[in-house]
Amino acid sequence: MTALTSAANLAVGKVLAAHLDRLAVVYVRQSTRKQVLQNQESTRLQYALTERAVALGWARSRVLVIDDDLGCSAAVADSRLGFQKLVTEVTMGRVGVVLGIEMSRLARTGRDAR
Repeated sequence: MTALTSAANLAVGKVLAAHLDRLAVVYVRQSTRKQVLQNQESTRLQYALTERAVALGWARSRVLVIDDDLGCSAAVADSRLGFQKLVTEVTMGRVGVVLGIEMSRLARTGRDAR
């Protein structure tokens, strides 16, 4: 069973209408420009999470892809415009789900997730 299949099984019955009324956000990032160039499969898989959101029930028009941080280091959150946009959308209560790969790396420290 793949991680994606496993995640799909966990989602059954967990996605409610209240979630679907909000945005599904796909957060796409690579830490360096070199990674963007050399790890194109990773980037492709991250963009493919849009289809995962649709499969979970979100209308394609309700899926927001944030990819402003491709090639940006996570050392300083203030330099990541995409991260700031993500935090704003979540804080405003407009997000029903955030999809990404390596989400544990979303914020380097607790200070980043202000």
